[in-house]
Amino acid sequence: MTPFANPDVTGKQLWLMKSEPDAYSFDDLVAEGEGTWDGVRNHLAARNLRTMREGDLVFFYHSNIGKAIVAVAMVSVPGLIDPTDPEGKWAAVKVRPVARLAHPVTLATIKATPDLAGMDLLRLSRLSVSAVRPEEWALLLDMAGGLLSLS
Repeated sequence: MTPFANPDVTGKQLWLMKSEPDAYSFDDLVAEGEGTWDGVRNHLAARNLRTMREGDLVFFYHSNIGKAIVAVAMVSVPGLIDPTDPEGKWAAVKVRPVARLAHPVTLATIKATPDLAGMDLLRLSRLSVSAVRPEEWALLLDMAGGLLSLS
């Protein structure tokens, strides 16, 4: 894998989405090319999904196994109704893979970094879709040693 330039975040919202890698990993997203982020049943996380716009950037976080930010994805289709919800009340989006982190940033490392103490990932630890501030995004990319292309 070769280095990948950090994407321009100007005018974009930044997010973190959690997925259990044994259920749906970043490798699964890469294999699909585009995946639907569905199954979210928390009101705040669903509101975050509804707020997303095309082109917003997302940290892909492996929860339970690994507990680390492993990659960056991009919102490709916002504003969907969750196809797994028969009542049509819950939100979904489609995302595409962008790049892998050169080095995953673990939850333990994030917790040990004072400048990240205010992250929703730490404050609202059960939230599966959370906002990331631009300064947190930049620091996390720096901690990861940048991005690597998918090829």
